[in-house]
Amino acid sequence: MSGAVRSGFDWMFRSRVDGRCVVGHFPNTVLLVFIVAAVLRWLWAPDGIAGVVLDVVATVALLVWALDEVVRGVNPFRRMLGVGVALIVVVGLIAG
Repeated sequence: MSGAVRSGFDWMFRSRVDGRCVVGHFPNTVLLVFIVAAVLRWLWAPDGIAGVVLDVVATVALLVWALDEVVRGVNPFRRMLGVGVALIVVVGLIAG
């Protein structure tokens, strides 16, 4: 790998905290809440208030996770991932 490519890779993926290469890691609590709510919504597919509650919980949890990545992401990749997910959630809400 050339010096420029390695430097770019390091800038994008190296943790600013401990220097490790970080693309993903075990989900935190908020992301687990999103996953559980989304899986329940998909498997159970309830109508009425239960479906709305699962939709709201999943959406809010995903948005909180994305904004947390934007603010506290350990590298530029994680922060850009947070921005991308936040944009997708907001556009999905606007598009209805």
